[in-house]
Amino acid sequence: QVQLVESGGGLVKPGGSLRLSCAASGRTFSSYAMGWFRQAPGKEREFVAAIGRSGGSTYYPDSVKGRFTISRDKNTVYLQMNSLKPEDTAVYYCAGVPYAPGWRENYSGSYYYDYWGQGTQVTVSS
Repeated sequence: QVQLVESGGGLVKPGGSLRLSCAASGRTFSSYAMGWFRQAPGKEREFVAAIGRSGGSTYYPDSVKGRFTISRDKNTVYLQMNSLKPEDTAVYYCAGVPYAPGWRENYSGSYYYDYWGQGTQVTVSS
């Protein structure tokens, strides 16, 4: 089992940058695939980024590709967000699941992840 705590959200102007962190507890974190999702008011939860156990495999939707970068180290998953736009405004959640081969076909589905953080608010506004 792993516990996840996000941080790093805040208010930023369009074109600015933020770096979100997701601190994980639990000795098995290295065996988990991780993802970032976001949810804006009145909208469904949306896939933002995913990373495999070793960090060698990363995935993004077209809406953030080239602007967002997911990475991980021993105990933390990061989401570097550049060139932020007002439409990036949302609560951002990190999520984790023990890695299994099925993750490669399901990494963008929130239903696939077992563990979730509490979320951190990102607001992009001038």
